[in-house]
Amino acid sequence: MAVGIFDSGLGGLTVLDAAQKRLPDVDFLYYGDNARAPYGVRDAEDVFQLTQAAVQDMWDKGCDLVILACNTASAAALRRMQEGGLPKGKRVLGVFVPLIEAMTERQWGDNSPPREVAVQHVALFATPATVASRAFQRELAFRAIGVDVEAQSCGGVVDAIEDGDMILSEALVRSHVDALKRKMPHPEAAILGCTHYPLMEETFQAALGQEVKVYSQGNLVADSLADYLQRHPDMYGAGTGGYFTTGDPARVSDRATQFLRREITFQSA
Repeated sequence: MAVGIFDSGLGGLTVLDAAQKRLPDVDFLYYGDNARAPYGVRDAEDVFQLTQAAVQDMWDKGCDLVILACNTASAAALRRMQEGGLPKGKRVLGVFVPLIEAMTERQWGDNSPPREVAVQHVALFATPATVASRAFQRELAFRAIGVDVEAQSCGGVVDAIEDGDMILSEALVRSHVDALKRKMPHPEAAILGCTHYPLMEETFQAALGQEVKVYSQGNLVADSLADYLQRHPDMYGAGTGGYFTTGDPARVSDRATQFLRREITFQSA
């Protein structure tokens, strides 16, 4: 039984790691489109087509449920895929939902009018494509009023992480936080709106200050997935787990092993 986790590259490993710890008895099939990463600089139509093709491949490999552990893919493709009609018995979920639930303290299915929430000033760090989509702001506005969201497009961070250049990654994060603070000097909370960014969470927290609550998606998504599978036990799928990449398996395996500090072996998708 395998649940699929998709990302444009290595960022979704942060979600995978949290999900494996939360659900040790579940097999996971991880699929990274490393050959075409990063998605954050692509236009919405390109991201949609690439995401749809990858998800189809994961369905073919036996996953009935696929988590889009990529904020760019979630922003550009999730709603369109769901509204376009999914094959019978197949589901696609995104990483926005658990984060929005945590920030607004209300369930996704709660359709009551928007209301005030505790946090009023929110910094959003995301890829250029996710920032351009305004997906976070849209979903927040459905549920909360009076929340000021200042988005910072974090160009270069994903590339540096994928290249394994942590020195450059840290420098870029500090630069983007400084840029955000010039627009919003005192954020109360910060959203790491890309699944690569938790790998730099300590750097984000240090640059923002300890008084800023940083929302990272891994554990939130893992808890939400556990709840979903409890309510939908038929969505475990019939495939087997594993690690697949459209890129160079040896190189991707090496990077993944460095990130998670345990041996990860990818095979060609």
